[in-house]
Amino acid sequence: MALSTAEAEYIAAGHGCAQIIWLKHQLLDYGVRLSKVPLYCDNTSAINLTKRYVQKGNCEIKFVKTENQLADLFTKPLARDRFNKLRTELGILDIKNVV
Repeated sequence: MALSTAEAEYIAAGHGCAQIIWLKHQLLDYGVRLSKVPLYCDNTSAINLTKRYVQKGNCEIKFVKTENQLADLFTKPLARDRFNKLRTELGILDIKNVV
C-alpha cells in the first residue's frame, strides 16, 4: 500500500517498466530492437525515485504536465473539453463525425 502520491506513482512506473522490459524481450524474437522506451509521468518526485530504471537503460522516464497526461483519458472522469483534447491527441475519432 502506498503512503503518498509519489510512492503510488513510483510503484506504477515500476510496473510500467516491467511491462516495457517484457515487451522488449518479446520483440527481440521478431528481430525488433528498441532502445530506451519513454514512460511519461506527471509527478517529479516519482521520477526522481525511478533513477535505477533509467540507469539500466530499459526505460526513459519523462515528465509530462498533468493536463497533457494521455493516460488520464482512461483512468479519470474528465471535463468534456479535456476529454476531447486528449482523445484528439491519441487519434481517437468521433464515430458520429466520420463519413
